[in-house]
Amino acid sequence: MAFIKLYRKKLEENYSFLNNIFESRNIEWGVVTKLLCGNTIYLKEIIALGVREMHDSRISNLKKIKALDPTIQTVYIKPPAKRSIDRIVSYADVSFNTEIDTIKMLSQAAKKQNKTHKVIIMIEMGDLREGVMGEELVEFYGSILSLANIEILGIGTNLNCLSGIMPTQDKLIQLSLYKQLIEAKFNIKIPWVSGGTSVAIPLILKNARPMAVNHFRVGEALFFGKDLFTGETIKGMHNDVFKLYSEIIEITEKPDTPTGELGESGVGNTYVMDDNADLGVTSLRAILDIGLLDMQPQYIEAEDLDITIVDASSDMLVIDISNSKKKYKIGDLVSFKIQYMGALYLLNSDYIEKTIG
Repeated sequence: MAFIKLYRKKLEENYSFLNNIFESRNIEWGVVTKLLCGNTIYLKEIIALGVREMHDSRISNLKKIKALDPTIQTVYIKPPAKRSIDRIVSYADVSFNTEIDTIKMLSQAAKKQNKTHKVIIMIEMGDLREGVMGEELVEFYGSILSLANIEILGIGTNLNCLSGIMPTQDKLIQLSLYKQLIEAKFNIKIPWVSGGTSVAIPLILKNARPMAVNHFRVGEALFFGKDLFTGETIKGMHNDVFKLYSEIIEITEKPDTPTGELGESGVGNTYVMDDNADLGVTSLRAILDIGLLDMQPQYIEAEDLDITIVDASSDMLVIDISNSKKKYKIGDLVSFKIQYMGALYLLNSDYIEKTIG
């Protein structure tokens, strides 16, 4: 059985690195746990770091977090669906919102449950996903200000997730100006200005963040140490908190070119025959016990750089080990570094064992 392993020491060091960055700048932050897909074994590792605020886009995952530690502040990081209102109030202390009618429903549900539900008003700033349009923000804010059992915790924005619009100093200054506008209009103080996700960390490291932007939601940087501006690993962080291990179940020297009448494969691909191909060329191929049900090959890379991924079917991954200096045998494990989307597939699969190293 293939398995994914979380390396605790590397996770701890990445967390400490980020926490030092945020604490030294008086920034509040929460860990985005949606990557973990509610896997209790890994949620416990996050809690053990000392995290007091956890963000997720699945109510079932927030329910698990509350079961593990009811004192953690849970944040639902997308606009609530009407049919989920009662459960969101039950398991999320905070939710991101863009619709007045939805917040009114949250108010009613919170009153029934004898709770105060906190909301963040998300503002559209160019990425064209969720967000209230800037010219409608003041009217929007005023219409929810006095709703029962609702506390407006702050404003925020989301960038880079849909259209790839990057957070810049100008974008965050604009967000800060919305804060000033609302505070002046309604004579209130806004506790949080949530300036984005891992993609904003390079701006923070350059001290290019407006001081009013005092909250961030971080997932990818914690688990992969990635600078999303450059694609490189942030200096001082680990990019391999997670690794994938898969077992070799067959090793055979086989032709590089398939033979027979060509049709569409089981996963919808059609092999294109090279008329000039040398049908006598072979390679040493290994089959691993993992497939497209569990992962996408483009998001994984063998740590043995002499291994080439050939292709995958639903349950098996074929690799070329001809050039490897290691003499692989049946039962050996092949290790892979994983990108964010690769980990998401793996962690969402019930067929992949989750372990800790």
